[in-house]
Amino acid sequence: MSASRRTLAILIASVAAVSACSSPVSPSATGEDAGEDSRHGELTGAPDWNTAPTSIAAIGDSISTGFDACDVLADCPEVSWATGTEADVESLASRLGVEESWNEAVAGALMAELPAQAEQAAAWEPELMTVMAGANDACVRDIELMTEVDAFREDFDETLSVIRENAPNTQIFVASIPDLKRLWEAGRENSAARMVWQFGVCPSMLKDAASDAPDAQERRDAVEARVDEFNEVLREVCAEDDNCRFDDGAINDYPFTEDELSDWDWFHPSRAGQRVLAELAYEVVTRD
Repeated sequence: MSASRRTLAILIASVAAVSACSSPVSPSATGEDAGEDSRHGELTGAPDWNTAPTSIAAIGDSISTGFDACDVLADCPEVSWATGTEADVESLASRLGVEESWNEAVAGALMAELPAQAEQAAAWEPELMTVMAGANDACVRDIELMTEVDAFREDFDETLSVIRENAPNTQIFVASIPDLKRLWEAGRENSAARMVWQFGVCPSMLKDAASDAPDAQERRDAVEARVDEFNEVLREVCAEDDNCRFDDGAINDYPFTEDELSDWDWFHPSRAGQRVLAELAYEVVTRD
């Protein structure tokens, strides 16, 4: 990236404050075999997981919209890990060879906004729906504003209930929230990253990125702990649905490098980072 382009990114980020990061029918289970006797109305009898769905819909936040992967402060759905079409990313949809895909994710979305997205996505009756959200619930200007765990659970539970009510046979893949503290560690030595972060990129974790003061460390630890709690909610609620698969923390565990982060904000996945997400999701979706 040229120096002038980098400068432009920083100037624009200072005005917009990277707003997207603040407050992206399974043939194995027919209607004849389905029942609704649990909180999500999931299919009973533990239906076989279809490792080759032919349609996919994505809900979530800016990670699933490809935000800042192609240009500054812009969605780039063609490189989305879930439904993208660019060959170098080889999205989950591309790897599966699906016939139809839809992306209902919205940059900046909180978990509280996913039930509405789920209703829109379920209307397509996709064989697989991907869910990736929660980073924005932790990426706030002050740690006191992070979404409470109970509220997060309620919102995610409602999201799955909406899917089950409107698309009872849809399989659900749930991605864990990336390790925000590891993203800070990956970019903290980069002076340009630190400068952009100061303009509002996940301030609960990334502000004062060079500081090792006790209060800064405590703040980062609090965000990390909340993300861990959110991921546990995702795991537990998904486990209540026979047709839902959580990634078992694969994305949270992945050590993203600076090359796998956006050249514009050093926070969102770059094209290379989107490819990593697609690879990790594919491994879970196609697991026997």
